[in-house]
Amino acid sequence: MSNNQPRTEFSQALKAIVQERGLDANTIIDAIKQAIIAAFRRDQKEVGIEYGEEVAFDAEINSLDGGAKVIVDGKDVTPPGFGRIAAQTAKQVIHQKIREAERGVIMDEFSGKIGNLVSGIVLRFDGPNVRVDMGRTEGFMPQEERIPTERLSQGQRLTFLLKDIRETIKGKELILSRADPAFVVKLFAREVPEIGANSVQIKLISREAGVRTKIAVYSESSGVDPVGSCVGQKGVRVQAVTNELGGERVDVISYNEDFEELIKLALAPASDLVVKINKKELTAEVTAPEDQLSLAIGKDGQNVRLASKLAGYKIEIIGLPAQAGAPVVEDTVQEKS
Repeated sequence: MSNNQPRTEFSQALKAIVQERGLDANTIIDAIKQAIIAAFRRDQKEVGIEYGEEVAFDAEINSLDGGAKVIVDGKDVTPPGFGRIAAQTAKQVIHQKIREAERGVIMDEFSGKIGNLVSGIVLRFDGPNVRVDMGRTEGFMPQEERIPTERLSQGQRLTFLLKDIRETIKGKELILSRADPAFVVKLFAREVPEIGANSVQIKLISREAGVRTKIAVYSESSGVDPVGSCVGQKGVRVQAVTNELGGERVDVISYNEDFEELIKLALAPASDLVVKINKKELTAEVTAPEDQLSLAIGKDGQNVRLASKLAGYKIEIIGLPAQAGAPVVEDTVQEKS
């Protein structure tokens, strides 16, 4: 009975993988042949027999009972007792093919989710990179896709943007992100029903992950306040996004096709600004009252930098002294793509 066990397992496993996994029986048999030949060569090398590259190898597999023969230059050279090695090898190949088939199905499922939010648990750290348990498979968040200020811990459940599926030497890999601006867009889409209903659109976004984000929102629907929709009653919606981002500040402004007005809004919370733009040069000169300068510029120039990136204009901030006199240039920011 024990002698037949590997053969029974072989025929059952082969039948299962063909019927349940939708794989081709000949493809599996060919893979088993190559694996058996490789096992034979390793086995022979251990006893001091090595074959050159010019030697023609083949293997014969009985798909009914799993019996295997090794053929070298047309001669049967199957060693005594090699059947056990062949059976083990066939079993390993079948299990590998099953895993590959399952992974293929999983990747097909995830391919339809690229650009959307997914949930996962921090599994382990590969240096600065993060491996994430996605349930039936693993995801990979490279260092550049992490929020720089965020400290992650093993076992922590988080939301991610499924940014891409990348082909690697180990097969397809799910690339996750929490630093991408699109992550913030999708978080708002989750929290704001009006975005899902297409009555509110996020037209522009600029982000310094972990610190601050600015979004410009717009609505063509009468009676819909795009900023109010995104902020939510008592700020509950924007706070939900901020909480998911670990406290990252999010400024929501109203999109305006008049870029002088847009830049004025983008420099909030600074007020009483005068903006003059040069559309050809994509530059903007902003005059700010003395008491609004620090607000317009922001800590380490962050506010004006994000406003510049949002609008796509190089912004020059000029301070207007409290007493009459010539304006003073305080800060200049070049928009970075």
